Amino acid sequence: MENQKKKSLKWLWIAIALVVVAGIGVWCGLNAKITDADKGTLNVFGLPALLTGLFIITALGYLLGRITVKGVNLGTAGVFLVAILFGYLCTLIPSDLPVLGSLHLSAGVGNTVYYKSVIQNVGLVLFVGSVGFIAGPKFFRDLKKNFKTYIFMGVVIIAIGAALAVVFTLVSPYGSDFWAGILSGSLTTTPGYSAAQEAMKAMGLSDTLVTIGHAIAYPFGVIGVVLFVQLLPRFVKADMNYERSLLKPEVLAATEKKEEKKLFVCDDFGFTPLALAIVSGLILGGIKIPLFSGVNFSLGTTGGVLIMCLVFGHFGRIGKLSLEIPAATVKTLKELGLMLFLIGAGVDGGVSLVSAIGNDGAIVAWGFVGGVAMTIVPMIVGFFLGKYVLKLPLLNNLGSITGGMTSTPALGTLISTAETDDVAGAYASTYPIALVLIVIACNLLVNLL
Repeated sequence: MENQKKKSLKWLWIAIALVVVAGIGVWCGLNAKITDADKGTLNVFGLPALLTGLFIITALGYLLGRITVKGVNLGTAGVFLVAILFGYLCTLIPSDLPVLGSLHLSAGVGNTVYYKSVIQNVGLVLFVGSVGFIAGPKFFRDLKKNFKTYIFMGVVIIAIGAALAVVFTLVSPYGSDFWAGILSGSLTTTPGYSAAQEAMKAMGLSDTLVTIGHAIAYPFGVIGVVLFVQLLPRFVKADMNYERSLLKPEVLAATEKKEEKKLFVCDDFGFTPLALAIVSGLILGGIKIPLFSGVNFSLGTTGGVLIMCLVFGHFGRIGKLSLEIPAATVKTLKELGLMLFLIGAGVDGGVSLVSAIGNDGAIVAWGFVGGVAMTIVPMIVGFFLGKYVLKLPLLNNLGSITGGMTSTPALGTLISTAETDDVAGAYASTYPIALVLIVIACNLLVNLL
């Protein structure tokens, strides 16, 4: 009887979500016909429009993410799908309406820049910063033990993706600039995307196809890795209690533990050390290192913040100043950051997808197939490599795969699936090498082909 009630409640929530989505669609359709002179009281403009869109996506996204089919659900990634839909709705409004009035809910096509540049990046630094503080205390010890393993995983994953991009460049009617965009989108990497754009501009060419390719491949790049880390443990019938036990840190002997003196705590929530680490990371990420052909490499927002938060999390103090963040705070900020990141990326992705489909239907088909291959094949090869050659435990293997795929959303899903933050260490160890390699790969792909 109780199970029946739970099922009924689940379908009630699904029905509510569908009604709300339909309502939004109708509202957008009606508002599309409203001229500037006819703005009514039901319309929402400017900053309130941005906030209204943000929280509508949040509510519907988590409802969608809770729908479970045979034990599998999208979790926070449900927010990403709703955000893509919302981005699509932005395109329904005629371009002659004022930018801040467009769509009257999501702030319009022109204002999606705020989702991408502000909301997405704020979410990114919060999530990556939280992961750094979580993984920091054990990161360097784990890296020392498995350094070669994680480098090898990162190299193999990126090499396979790049090889597939070369193959599709040779067999398709589209050039290497498009497939560099597909490669960066399938690995959900902004630095790789930027590197391909820079390479095209250095040659005096348009980067339009890079942008279109990135937009086509990005959605499956997110969803594909999220589903992979959820489904694979089920396929191999993993004992998650046993797998979690393999991640537990070594217990230090009492004689090895350092005695604490009283440390100065700036605030009870740990916001001060997080802010210091993020600012340091942004500075580090902004440093540009010349590579070749006028292309510069930088760690970017993600890499810089991740590394500095790992360092802060590892040391835990500067003199008498405490750098520790309470577990409850870092857990909340991690989820909030992931949610904001997916909303920003999804809204912008929805707009970009509509633009791509409108330009050329065939290019979308080619790009989708290629993007799926570049997302799925490296993960499968990486899994078997980690399992049978490198002898990695399952959760370390999956953590390393998410790092090699530079997939921030998948790490959030893996943490939920594994029910432990300890998987973040393998992600953080593989991510930097993958980041460097994908930037080089995207640049070489454009320049050599």
